[in-house]
Amino acid sequence: MYTKFKLQFYQEIFVRFQSREASLTTIETYCMEIIQALKEPTINEFASFLHISSPNAAYKVNSLIRKGYVEKVQSPEDRREYHLRPTQKFMDYYNISSAYLQKVMERVKARFSPEEVAQLDRMLSIVNQELMPEVQLK
Repeated sequence: MYTKFKLQFYQEIFVRFQSREASLTTIETYCMEIIQALKEPTINEFASFLHISSPNAAYKVNSLIRKGYVEKVQSPEDRREYHLRPTQKFMDYYNISSAYLQKVMERVKARFSPEEVAQLDRMLSIVNQELMPEVQLK
């Protein structure tokens, strides 16, 4: 199922690439998805999550900033700290895959009873919260 979601996303990206709308490399796309999932991490949190050096993370982030996909936002608590926030440009890019996910979820709700949908939700929550301890999110 995950493969099908990703393949549909890649199809949409390639269509956009044909018309020169896409400008993220594969690694940059992964970086942006991680930044999105980590909910405004600092560069150090981003680096730590990926197990890469802070200078390597900063290099990747600066490329994303130059392309307009991420911005640094100063922390109101610690003025020396900056958080990485996806821009609207990235959100438009990201919504390609989330729009498809929404379409599939509408199909699930149309195909299955409310009880079956609730059971699927419970099962996915257990998988997310208990069976995937290797990936910790805020």
